[in-house]
Amino acid sequence: MTNKLLVLSDMWGVKKGLWITSYFGYLQQSYEIDFFDCQQLAHVNELVGNKENLHKAFVEGGIDTAVAHLLKKINEPTDVLAFSTGGTIAYKAALQGLPVKSMTLVSATRIRLESERPECEVNLIYGGNDKYAPSDEWANNLGLEKTIIPNFGHELYTDQKIIDEVSLALLEGVIKKAV
Repeated sequence: MTNKLLVLSDMWGVKKGLWITSYFGYLQQSYEIDFFDCQQLAHVNELVGNKENLHKAFVEGGIDTAVAHLLKKINEPTDVLAFSTGGTIAYKAALQGLPVKSMTLVSATRIRLESERPECEVNLIYGGNDKYAPSDEWANNLGLEKTIIPNFGHELYTDQKIIDEVSLALLEGVIKKAV
């Protein structure tokens, strides 16, 4: 049986996403990977340009568009690895019926606005200096745990040390399931 992994980029997609190839280097040996660039999935105009406008495009409909497209594209149970805005998209899609076995969400933004949790294993990872991380109270209310990595900010997922740790944790999960 093939292990499926859905990977969702951050809001920058492949434009600033060379770091994502490091994850693939680890994970493609044990997973069949479906990768989605969040800008493409959300149909966000590539010419949006700066961070503020790009964020606004996602908040004002892009996230919902991406969720709708993801629900049409994925119909088999899968594990999920998602970053920043991609984590928000994955979380919302799981709440709407995306068949998810487990989710590893690194620096997922805007999930702090949700009042429900998906019916799957959810691993939340944030940098200690990430201003977008949900509060401990929010996590406790939903029965979720957060892993906080000190001395990192929001884009910790681009750091090679974090890439190594997250990838190895996912691979250990595959090995445990096989045994």
